[in-house]
Amino acid sequence: MSLIVVGSMAFDQIETPFGKSDRIVGGAATYIAWSASQLVQPVNQISVVGGDFPQEELDALAARGVNLEGVQVKKDQRSFFWAGRYHMDMNSRDTLETQLNVLADFEPVVPDSYQDSEFLMLGNLAPAVQHSVIRQMRRKPKLTVLDTMNFWMESAMPDLERVLQDVDVLLINDSEARQLSAQYSLVRAAREIMKMGPKYLVIKKGEHGALLFHEDLVFVAPALPLEEVFDPTGAGDTFAGGFIGYLARTRDISFENMKSAVIVGSAMASFSVEKFGTTRMKEIDKSDVESRIRQFIDLVNFEIQLT
Repeated sequence: MSLIVVGSMAFDQIETPFGKSDRIVGGAATYIAWSASQLVQPVNQISVVGGDFPQEELDALAARGVNLEGVQVKKDQRSFFWAGRYHMDMNSRDTLETQLNVLADFEPVVPDSYQDSEFLMLGNLAPAVQHSVIRQMRRKPKLTVLDTMNFWMESAMPDLERVLQDVDVLLINDSEARQLSAQYSLVRAAREIMKMGPKYLVIKKGEHGALLFHEDLVFVAPALPLEEVFDPTGAGDTFAGGFIGYLARTRDISFENMKSAVIVGSAMASFSVEKFGTTRMKEIDKSDVESRIRQFIDLVNFEIQLT
């Protein structure tokens, strides 16, 4: 059930129509780890932080079964920082400030103790950095999942094309799928993207759910209608954590089980948006997760008779 998570551990500063946060802990790998550790432990983390990253945050992750041996701490440097402002629809945002800091020259190292991990989750980073982790694995993982974004499609497309050839699952949102494929129809987009290498594709659609594609198969998962959405910043990463965490827990990478993983990922993401940063993910426990998954099941469970 071993899992490697690669990505940023960082600081965010968020503005939404419903409030504003101070400098809070974020980063793709942070959200993924908090989510995945609800389902599988240990989570073998690979990241980099500066000397300003709070020790209590690292201790909290360690207490949740996150192995931090692969996290580099550069005491004389500062952690990655991102500030953003969301619009009323919460699906669009403006970047106000980005400070790469330690992430600018990050060279991940896979510790020997991680080498037996069967599942690899590559959070959003430069494609060349993601690929360097794949190349360091002494044996091919049972499943490799990659998340990316439009910035890399615009600035590092050759690197992205190379790493896509070596992954099993790609996670992106609908606008990124259209950009990567040059297709408006998401069905056509999926077909074009899977030609690039991934056997499975998950297209996240925010409040409209998610789509899972494999060969000619399609699965549509709903999003849970929520009365309050405070901060969508880590929703996609929290989804990724629930998705890969469930697959690592069950060790079943069939399409049928991946459908369940999409539901689990959606359930985890629905928690993340309820408060700023990782706050909500620190509060929930196994019973909360099980109850939320039951809500998803009830949402789509119906009987119909055709006369």
